[in-house]
Amino acid sequence: MFATESMKKCLTLTKMMNKFAPHMATLKPARHGEIVPALYSTNFSPQDELKSNIPRYMPNRFDKKILKWTGRYKSEDDIPSTIPMEMLVRARNKARIQVCYIMIAITVVACFAVIASGKKAAARHESLTSLNLAKKEKWRKEYENKPGISATNHDK
Repeated sequence: MFATESMKKCLTLTKMMNKFAPHMATLKPARHGEIVPALYSTNFSPQDELKSNIPRYMPNRFDKKILKWTGRYKSEDDIPSTIPMEMLVRARNKARIQVCYIMIAITVVACFAVIASGKKAAARHESLTSLNLAKKEKWRKEYENKPGISATNHDK
């Protein structure tokens, strides 16, 4: 008896959902950054938008630049008004990886620059220790030359 009661409730809910489904399918125009249901193909009509539940995304200017940079489209004018969310996620991941590669290359170049400048400083007999000692000696002389400071006070 309990199984039939729950089955009746499920059937009633299904009938109600089917009855109101056409009214629930009306969509508002999408804004930038908003997910809208539509088809995966780039050639679709507004009637197809209502039939599909595949999430689509309306790309903004930055997203269009990412799609162009990653090679999905040849120019920003070729990008349709809405694109599949999966395409944008893949393009962002590819762009993120490319940026990481660029950062790795910059880090390697910076390491070699620091090594070269360190070797030049060693050739001039400069070290951090000698620079710090010279700076402290300069500060000590400035401190002693200030008026009103006795020579015996700074030893304490």
